[in-house]
Amino acid sequence: MTRTNDEWLADLQASGRQRDAALDDLRLVLHNGLRRGLVTQVDPSAPEFETLVDDFVQEALLKVLDNLDSFAGRSLFTTWANKVALNIGLTELRRKRWRDMSLNQLTETEEGEYTPTFVADNRPQPDEVAERREMLAYVTRLINEELTDKQRTALTATLIQGKPLSEVAYLMNSNQNAIYKLLFDARRRLKQRLSADGLTPEDVIATFAQR
Repeated sequence: MTRTNDEWLADLQASGRQRDAALDDLRLVLHNGLRRGLVTQVDPSAPEFETLVDDFVQEALLKVLDNLDSFAGRSLFTTWANKVALNIGLTELRRKRWRDMSLNQLTETEEGEYTPTFVADNRPQPDEVAERREMLAYVTRLINEELTDKQRTALTATLIQGKPLSEVAYLMNSNQNAIYKLLFDARRRLKQRLSADGLTPEDVIATFAQR
């Protein structure tokens, strides 16, 4: 549906079905915008393209909601939101060793813990390895403590195992919109917990990006 700037703000700041409907509509706007905006950066026929777009959309939704008060109304709300999403996408793609830092690089050990492949550096410094393992244990605890079973399943399947949303929706006997919402809520809860502990998602990534 078409909304004015004021209607977008009111709906996203509302609750219940009104807010959920606005989030679904904004998610579609951002998804379409990112697919167009990233075609010069990532081959759209590559198998990881849709996964990257979905990931960036989730991050963009969080940032847009966190910064609604900063929207000055000098452009269409959707134009502003698309710029936020594209900046996130381009920034993430420029990160050094993006693919190595991605949660898609996590593999399960015999002990049942998820260990990033970049932890197993050929010549790691002992203090770096210790710091990474401490951070990994912390993130694992957050996922177990903060997320519902469904949120944890959806997050693990999409970000850790790299499964497409359509497959996750089928496996969970659900639909893609519902999975989107599970992921959105999961990311928001984890971000809030990180903030309460004095950390940001960038702090977590930086720990594993050290060399």
